[in-house]
Amino acid sequence: MTTSLDQNNQFVLTVSCETGTGIVSGITSYLSDRGCNIVELAQFDDKVTGQFFMRSVFSILPDASHTIDDLRDGFVDLAEKFGLEWAMHDAHRPTKVLIMVSRFDHCLVDLLYRHRKGELNIEITAVVSNHLDLRPIAEREGIRFVYLPVTKETKPEKEAELLNIVNETGTELVVLARYMQVLSDNLCEKLHGRAINIHHSFLPGFKGAKPYHQAFERGVKLIGATAHYVTADLDEGPIIEQSVQPVNHAYYPEELVALGRDTETVALARAVKLHAEHRVFLSGNKTVIFK
Repeated sequence: MTTSLDQNNQFVLTVSCETGTGIVSGITSYLSDRGCNIVELAQFDDKVTGQFFMRSVFSILPDASHTIDDLRDGFVDLAEKFGLEWAMHDAHRPTKVLIMVSRFDHCLVDLLYRHRKGELNIEITAVVSNHLDLRPIAEREGIRFVYLPVTKETKPEKEAELLNIVNETGTELVVLARYMQVLSDNLCEKLHGRAINIHHSFLPGFKGAKPYHQAFERGVKLIGATAHYVTADLDEGPIIEQSVQPVNHAYYPEELVALGRDTETVALARAVKLHAEHRVFLSGNKTVIFK
C-alpha cells in the first residue's frame, strides 16, 4: 500500500521526441544510476508520425545523494543528445486550474465536488464568468469569483484581463466548463495546450440553439460529449476524452438534456484528471494518452 510519504516522493517524467534507438535505455539508466526507483513506465512509438512518447513515474530512494533539482539539471545533457522535449513534475503538487463558466452549473458543480473529495489533484485559482449566476456557488466554496462580462466591443479588453488573472495566479490549465463565449484566435494561441473545453457530440452533429431538441427531432440513438483542447477552430481541437450514452425513441428532449449533462460532466472531469496527472501528449491535432 502506498503511503502519503511515498506519494510525496513521486515524480513524473514526460518525454517526446523523434523515434530513435537507445532512448528508453538512456533514460532508465540515467534514473537508476542516480538512486531512482521507476514505478510506472509507458511508451508509444507512433509509426505514422515518427514520434516517440514516454511517461515515467519514479521515486528517489532514501539513500540517494541526488535531489529532484539535481536530476533536472543533469537531465539537460541527455535531452540534448536525443532531442527530447521533456518535463519533470512533482506528482503530489496540484495543477493550478482556472474554471470559466456562463450560466450552466453542472460541470462547475461536478468539478468542485470531485476536487473537494480529493479525486482531482488540482488547485482552483479562480472561477471566471461572463454572468453573475454562478457566483454564489464559487464563493460558497471559498473560491475567488471574477465577473468578466463580454461584448463584441469589450472582448479584447476582457481577454487581456483574463490573461492577467492567468499569469497573476500561476494558472496552468484553463477549463471551459460550459463557458458560452468563443475565444479569439489570439487567446487560443496563447492558451495552446493548456485550455480544455467540453461540448456535446452527436451523430449527426447539431449546431446552434437547443441541440438536444434537434437530436430528439432526428431520433438519435447515441448522445455524448467531447472534452478537447481549445484551438482557433471551434470545437475541432485535439480530443482528450469522450463519453457516450445509448438512447431511443422513449427519451424526450428534457430527458436527453439531463442525460447530456451527465455525459458532459463525466468527459470533462476525466479530461481534467488526465491532464493534471501529466498523461496527455499533444501530437499535431491528436493526443497520445497513457491511462
